[in-house]
Amino acid sequence: MRCPRMLPLCLTVLVILPHPLQSLEPLSMGAIGGAVAMGMYFKEYTYCRFSECCDDRSIPARIHELERSLESTLIGQHIVKQHIVPALKAHIASSDKSRKPLVISFHGQPGTGKNFVADQIANALYLKGSKSNYVTKYLGQADFPNESQVGSYKAKINLEVRQTLRSCPRSLFIFDEVDKMPSGVFDALTSLVDYNAFVDGTDNTKAIFIFLSNTAGSHIAGHLGSMMKNGRLREDTRLSDFEPLLRKAAYNMDGGMKKTTMIESLVIDHFIPFLPMEKAHVIKCLEAEFVRWFRDPTQPKAQEIIEDIINSSISYDRTHSLFAISGCKTLEKKVAMAIH
Repeated sequence: MRCPRMLPLCLTVLVILPHPLQSLEPLSMGAIGGAVAMGMYFKEYTYCRFSECCDDRSIPARIHELERSLESTLIGQHIVKQHIVPALKAHIASSDKSRKPLVISFHGQPGTGKNFVADQIANALYLKGSKSNYVTKYLGQADFPNESQVGSYKAKINLEVRQTLRSCPRSLFIFDEVDKMPSGVFDALTSLVDYNAFVDGTDNTKAIFIFLSNTAGSHIAGHLGSMMKNGRLREDTRLSDFEPLLRKAAYNMDGGMKKTTMIESLVIDHFIPFLPMEKAHVIKCLEAEFVRWFRDPTQPKAQEIIEDIINSSISYDRTHSLFAISGCKTLEKKVAMAIH
């Protein structure tokens, strides 16, 4: 049997033959191999040049750009800068030898930069950034509103994660507002992010999972305030000062991580604290907003607006009177209103 020029017709013949491979002459097999190779070439050099594919063009993993961006734009988070980039570098560089996905949990009060960093990671890894088909984002209250439906939520996560990984093993999953999710929702996810999780051939070892939560934000602020009161400089604090606290708080406090097998099974690789913002950090955030509007923040009028926002709109924690309760979260609209 000779393979026709049209590959689909040839494959149809292969299906209906009782012993398809044995029925083919060596030349026919060569034709099929050539056709498949040509199809792969066509996809890589034509289709994938203009459409998103699970390849290096669509997933360039620009870690050095991420490092530069975080260094110049992320305010007040030295621990994040010290650990996020090395964690991503190591995971991507060792992807061929990795036995599990990279799992990171961000913790901190609102307005400290958790979503900002997650978006920066997506924009660095994928050509289309957060709009990539290989970036999946879940929102706590929007996607998992009812505690009575935890069972269906677990099934939903299990199915969608598996489907996405089959489409592209180098996918990114972001779970935002974890503290607003019902307890137990992540139990089905534990097996998907553990070592050698899949028996059906699906590759999860190249994926990245990021969890964002306000859980333990007050714990971070209290612990940092106590250390600073005892003479420790903020910039001298380390990940080891917070990680045990975060693991314990996430496991015991209400939210998607409460009593979860993900923490019990030790599949979360890094618990990253986002430190509360002090007045100096809020001022830097305000100045950055003026620059975003192409305004000079050093001009007298800009300085007047900044001082007015600081004095009229920023509240500080009651315990230490040191940390801005809402961080930099509400500043964008305040600056826009003042400018216009």
